[in-house]
Amino acid sequence: MSAGDLHGIIDPGYLKERLLELLAIPSPAGFTEAVTRHVCEELERLGVKYELTRRGAIRAEIKGRSRGPDRAVVAHLDTLGAMVRGLKPNGRCRLAPIGHWSSRFAEGARVTLFTDEGSVRGTILPLLASGHAYGDRIDSQPVNWEQVELRLDERIESDDDLRRLGVQPGDVVAIDPQPEITAAGFLCSRHLDDKAGVASLLAALQAIKKHDLELPVDCHPLFTISEEVGSGASGVLHGDVAEMVAIDNAPPAPDQNATEFAVTVPFLDSSGPFDRHLSRRLVELAKAHDVPVVRDVFRYYRCDVASAVEAGSDIRTALAAFGVDASHGYERVHLDTLTHLARLLVAYLRSEPLFARDVDELGGIEGFPEADAADYGEAGMSAIRSRGE
Repeated sequence: MSAGDLHGIIDPGYLKERLLELLAIPSPAGFTEAVTRHVCEELERLGVKYELTRRGAIRAEIKGRSRGPDRAVVAHLDTLGAMVRGLKPNGRCRLAPIGHWSSRFAEGARVTLFTDEGSVRGTILPLLASGHAYGDRIDSQPVNWEQVELRLDERIESDDDLRRLGVQPGDVVAIDPQPEITAAGFLCSRHLDDKAGVASLLAALQAIKKHDLELPVDCHPLFTISEEVGSGASGVLHGDVAEMVAIDNAPPAPDQNATEFAVTVPFLDSSGPFDRHLSRRLVELAKAHDVPVVRDVFRYYRCDVASAVEAGSDIRTALAAFGVDASHGYERVHLDTLTHLARLLVAYLRSEPLFARDVDELGGIEGFPEADAADYGEAGMSAIRSRGE
């Protein structure tokens, strides 16, 4: 398969349309039924078979030409959000975050609160919200979730008014995405983590089905619903999966190598190293197919594959990431990068498995990766050889 085979295979218009549809569906972790149904409907249109876990994670499948080792690609449908923690005497709501994000990015957000009976619009505000009322104190108040409150757009002056409206602790608060596409090709929005990844995966699947591309082994596209709260892919894997690539965001920053204009392949995050063989394969495939790619290490980061490994899955893992500026805030991605990522996913799914022996959970040493100078250097190899003599 030459580099030219994949040029133009991804439909950017399809990717953008799917992403905007996904962003329009509120889906904080714990509130994902609507987005699950939406993705299932899209998989049906594409002709991709799927099944659901009890809670609504999606396990899809595209058959390959031969028996495993199977591979999976995973993106998450859930987003950040908030939940009503208490009703205040002034008619505002105390909030607890859903997922890990700073209240700094919640201040000023327009939101929808979902009660058991309906929905109400509102705004998350700092406790000291007006310079006309509080003067310079608005610039010195702390940044934490105790310093914000939810103002609902109803005639409310007390906690009793909130109760009459049907507001209760445990009500979900969804943050407006506010997407905007610029002439330079940027999409600015909340919740690009990970709906941009979901759209890239759908675009890759659409290309595979449209062009009737043959895959060497069975592929399992997975869509999880609790990555932002830590459990992610812990209960969605097929038992035959030997390789899994997560699709998520890469944060560009002065001390990071990630960029908004290339696919990032990290070799480590806060949960530990990814499989170096699989990570190298992604980098090699990117270069072979003219996909801009950089390598990086993430220190304050966790993705779906960590929960799968922690749940006991003995699989090779890697991460393919799209650059997102201001992750978990008001985010920005370049649409070209999502197309690059989708192209890399097609290349990966069309590539041969790393190691044929991985088809079995347990086996002998035959076929296991060999030590070589590329890994250990000549001095290390000399030491290894001397031990074997």
